Amino acid sequence: MSKTPAGPLSDLRVVEMGQLLAGPFCGQLLADFGAEVIKLEPPGTGDPMRQWGREKSHGKSLWWPVVARNKKSVTCNLRSEEGQALARRIIADADIVVENFRPGTLERWGLGFEEMRKINPRLIMARVTGYGQNGPYAPRAGFGSIGEAMGGIRYVTGNADMPPSRSGISLGDSLAAVFATIGVLTAVHHRERTGRGQLVDSAIYEAVLAMMESLLPEYAIGGYQRERTGSVLPNIAPSNVYPTKGGEMILVAANQDSVFGRLATAMDRTDLIDNPLYCDHAARGANMVELDDIIGAWTATRGTDEVLDILHEAGVPAGRIYTARDMFDDPHFKAREAIVRLAHPDFGEIPMAGVVPKLSDSPGSVNHPGPELGEHNSEIYGRLLGISESDRVALAERGII
Repeated sequence: MSKTPAGPLSDLRVVEMGQLLAGPFCGQLLADFGAEVIKLEPPGTGDPMRQWGREKSHGKSLWWPVVARNKKSVTCNLRSEEGQALARRIIADADIVVENFRPGTLERWGLGFEEMRKINPRLIMARVTGYGQNGPYAPRAGFGSIGEAMGGIRYVTGNADMPPSRSGISLGDSLAAVFATIGVLTAVHHRERTGRGQLVDSAIYEAVLAMMESLLPEYAIGGYQRERTGSVLPNIAPSNVYPTKGGEMILVAANQDSVFGRLATAMDRTDLIDNPLYCDHAARGANMVELDDIIGAWTATRGTDEVLDILHEAGVPAGRIYTARDMFDDPHFKAREAIVRLAHPDFGEIPMAGVVPKLSDSPGSVNHPGPELGEHNSEIYGRLLGISESDRVALAERGII
């Protein structure tokens, strides 16, 4: 049996006290690179993510095995004084705490950052919330969707004649988790130099705002408000979805001058290159509707594979709009192991996205799917904290673990 790779973060112990997605996705990213992530879950029910997800098999979530991969599950009733005392003992020997409760919750439980750093000065605590730890909105309940709206991405997503759309994934939660992870690793580096831990405050709306490019100066200086534009970007052409023979669609992005020249040549329309309507970036942007019609008329006469072969040969960025089925069949996904498959006690085998990014000398890995509720109680409470089996049974009977 091959030994599980240690991973570059294997010297870090993380206590994850969040639930659903924003905090747990941060824990997933750290666990992907080898951190020991001890997830504290309510006894009996666990993280609600165990029941979430559009499709279920055997009555179980297909999302949980992904977001909880590589983690250890420990049950702990954080709303009880005994559970809070157990959490303090685990945190006392931890490097990082990740949580996404409403601000003030951990303080009411006696587990806030200021109190925890007294018993563990090297502790790094990542707090992921809708609005951050301070400011007038901090006490509000903040789901990812609200953060997406406040951060600006909802307003510009969708078609102009329709209400704002969501992206189809929990984008705000995931972005806040990614920034929390960046903050944690930055804090680890700072601790190596100073010996001190610190608080990492990741707000969903700010994580979304950080991705909004030049939205703010465009409005403040240029007087331009970005609007919903569907599948195109205003004044960026050609960059759109085009039909192919048989009713399929492909995406082509050829808005740079040299790339547009290659596209025009591949289409046998070199006359477009010097045409005043399309000869440079500004001209193509001003006449994008007409240009899209020309390109669409060309792509519609050929099958998808033929169009893509022509464009790839010409060095024009183009591709299918992938569904999950396309990903499973794609040779590039296979070559880079973008999809990994793990043994699962209920599903037999479960596929999921691999670790990102890929490191040449110390890559991450996915070693096991999300654990059963309380699967690691004996390991953490027994071996780590030294609580006897009889005492663990008593704690379980009282609903503490």
